Amino acid sequence: MASLYRRHRPRTFADVVGQEHVVRTLSNAVQQDRVHHAYLFVGSRGTGKTSMAKILAASLNCQGEAGGGSGPGGPTVTPCGACESCVSIASATSLDVVEMDAASNNSVDDIRDLRERVGYAPVGGRHKVYILDEAHMLTTAAWNAFLKTLEEPPPHTIFVLATTEANKVLPTVVDRCHRFDFARPGVAQIAAVLRRVADAESIEIPDEAVALVARAATGSFRDALGTLEQLVAYSGSAVALEDVLAVLGAADADLLFGAVDAVASGDAASALRACARLADSGRDLGRFFGDLEAHARGLMVTQVLGGVPPELSVTPEQDERLAEQAARVNGADIVRLLELIAGALRAMKDGADARTQLELALVKAATPGLEPSVKALLARIERLESRGPATAPARHDLAPATAAGRAGAPASPAPATPTGPPAPTTPTASPAPAPSPAYGSAPAGRTAVAITAQVEGQPPVAAATSLPGAPLVTVQEAQQVADEAAAAVAAEIATEADPSPAVAAVAVVDPAAPGGEPSFSAGVELSLESFGEVWPAVVDSLRAEAPMLASLLEDAQPAALADQGLTLAWPESSAFLKRKAEDPANRELIAGAIRAVTGSSLRLAYELRADHEVVAPTAAAQPALSEEELVKRFMDEFDAEELPPEPEEQT
Repeated sequence: MASLYRRHRPRTFADVVGQEHVVRTLSNAVQQDRVHHAYLFVGSRGTGKTSMAKILAASLNCQGEAGGGSGPGGPTVTPCGACESCVSIASATSLDVVEMDAASNNSVDDIRDLRERVGYAPVGGRHKVYILDEAHMLTTAAWNAFLKTLEEPPPHTIFVLATTEANKVLPTVVDRCHRFDFARPGVAQIAAVLRRVADAESIEIPDEAVALVARAATGSFRDALGTLEQLVAYSGSAVALEDVLAVLGAADADLLFGAVDAVASGDAASALRACARLADSGRDLGRFFGDLEAHARGLMVTQVLGGVPPELSVTPEQDERLAEQAARVNGADIVRLLELIAGALRAMKDGADARTQLELALVKAATPGLEPSVKALLARIERLESRGPATAPARHDLAPATAAGRAGAPASPAPATPTGPPAPTTPTASPAPAPSPAYGSAPAGRTAVAITAQVEGQPPVAAATSLPGAPLVTVQEAQQVADEAAAAVAAEIATEADPSPAVAAVAVVDPAAPGGEPSFSAGVELSLESFGEVWPAVVDSLRAEAPMLASLLEDAQPAALADQGLTLAWPESSAFLKRKAEDPANRELIAGAIRAVTGSSLRLAYELRADHEVVAPTAAAQPALSEEELVKRFMDEFDAEELPPEPEEQT
């Protein structure tokens, strides 16, 4: 007994479901007697390529007149199905329709044998039709041997090449054929064919079971009819939904909806219980992955389109339930579930346990906190937002200027580089200041810092805060905050309210500093005199790292200090030393030494002066030492002793 697929395959163009472009083109070609000598049918398995080729052969060779033919051998778009030619074609016994499996007949010798048979005239019909299944399996040598025959066959010969991989067919072969691409049928089209066959065979099957079989066929009429025949063998002429689930190993709708609801509600325990029920039922876990993925995809598509599309429609009740869940479940959860399923499938291909991967995917989807990824974090945020606005914790605002900066207000324009060092704010280890209107409500015991930064070519900005994450404010506002904080510290010292230390300081960032590290100034205002006192320490700090540079600076003296700029002067006789100090590497080392000793970033300038002008700024104030004082200092420095003079020899 023939299978359901062979008994109910389409016999005429009118029986074909879908493929309208193929049906219309071939019907017009048959009616107008303009049939091409070679066709290339491309499509996935079970889309009707071979059936369409047999319909074309029957239409060309039908010998009956009931279908509208014009006598024996007349072409018609409605073959009768009763004449000898139609019956033999349907039963695959016709001598005028030759089916070849190119997968097993792909050599040059097979093609040579075909070329010899092509020359023979049809036995009982008007045309001789050669159908080559899996044509892409022919070797290159076989295609080259077949190319001339395919291009110029005898007038009564027609070739139909059927393939699932058109990219493997030689371009020279494709150029000589009329190509038709067969589309995969949708679930609704397959369900219609199943219902028609079930009615013809007196098979009782509910619509839910038909939809499940159609979805499991994945676009193949042959697979759908084969599954229906398997169900009839399993349960007889009455097929129930449970029978379909048992044969296919598929999950029922309740299990799929319940798993997604558990994910959406963050109930990992319910998700694990769903896995347990699935495993206890003996169903294929790999198949459940596919069903869950298809269900999640249906939810995503329904959310995006705002309704259930026709290709996802099963039954009115099922469609309503799908739309209701799509409206209720968060879109981020669905997308993450799809991605987790894809990752689990990849792990299963690498040999991972199916149940473990299923449980891991569902638990991760239900509890985004277990997955340290950005998308998981976004899913958690969306869940929090969906629960309504939460009360924000109280924040400690700073001065009014800093509060405006935190709110996103632009910083007010600041002047260019300050004309002098920041105003002094003396550090102190004293109790923290109480909240004041000027400094805000900074908690006691925290360090109050005003940080000033300037990038080359940009106006300086500053941040004043006692908490992390300070906003940008202007230099004047930061200085005001620091001054008021210092005043509050001083006021609190008198009251001795809290032994917790608080410091008010100003930090200045030099763009040329390595790594942009700030140098903190604790209120030391430099002058030429005070800098002259520390200049020897600057030179000494360079001796360990750059002794040659330190020797270059021994003849130099600070000559001017103004506007954050320091001028070093060499005597005119030391012009060579000045040129060596101007080297960029040496200039950077000198600036770093000054910053390390004084805590200030100064711009350096070099010049030559008369020898008598290059003196230490404090030299005039130092009294000249007498000879005895010089000897005494020398003895103290070198721990020496004075030897008595040798007695003169008497002559």
